[in-house]
Amino acid sequence: MIEIKNKSGEVIQKIDGADLNGADLRCDKLYEADLKGADLKRAVMHGVNLNGADLSGADLSGADLRGADLTGANLQNTDLDRANLEGADLTDACLFGANLTGAYFYRANLTNADFYRANLKGSNLTNANLKGADLTGADLKDANLTGVKINKDTRF
Repeated sequence: MIEIKNKSGEVIQKIDGADLNGADLRCDKLYEADLKGADLKRAVMHGVNLNGADLSGADLSGADLRGADLTGANLQNTDLDRANLEGADLTDACLFGANLTGAYFYRANLTNADFYRANLKGSNLTNANLKGADLTGADLKDANLTGVKINKDTRF
């Protein structure tokens, strides 16, 4: 049994089994969850509430995070290789140094997100909202930026 705790140490979710690789966590409420370094490869997490969660150093490669709420989440040095973040809300999220190679951000809200030194090679950001986002030092080689929304506060 795995216990997922919030930042205050309170248990907010119990999951049978020791491995979250491929776990189905659709629509769960994991706001402020402490998932540092968790193995969530290929996890099905669309619609999940991860508002304010700490996922730093976690492996979310191939995860399905469509429509997830990651507002203010800490995704520093997280592996989101080929993750599906279509329509997800990452407002004010920290993705400093994250691996986002081939990630799918179609229509995602990335307002004020911090992508400093993130790897966005081959990612699809079509119609994403990048207003106020910090992409300083990010690798955008072969990224699809068609229709992205930016403003004077967006940094490249």
